Amino acid sequence: MKKTALLVAVVMLASCGKSSPPAPVESVDSLAANPERLKELRQQCKVDRAKLGDALCNNVAEATNKRFFGDGKVPYTPPKESPKF
Repeated sequence: MKKTALLVAVVMLASCGKSSPPAPVESVDSLAANPERLKELRQQCKVDRAKLGDALCNNVAEATNKRFFGDGKVPYTPPKESPKF
């Protein structure tokens, strides 16, 4: 009886199959270098984040910030005169 139960358990586990490894996630630098792809993925992440995955959508957000803020190496230089309102 125990052998039969063990055999059934092994067959059930074997029939589950192995899931395929996740697709490689695009890097932040490659996304920042391709604005069209970045725009497309930003829209997809807004609509269906679960389908794309957190890793890719996090990289998309980071690439968006990188494009907006730059590399952070340019110092802030205020104007010589204050703006007149």
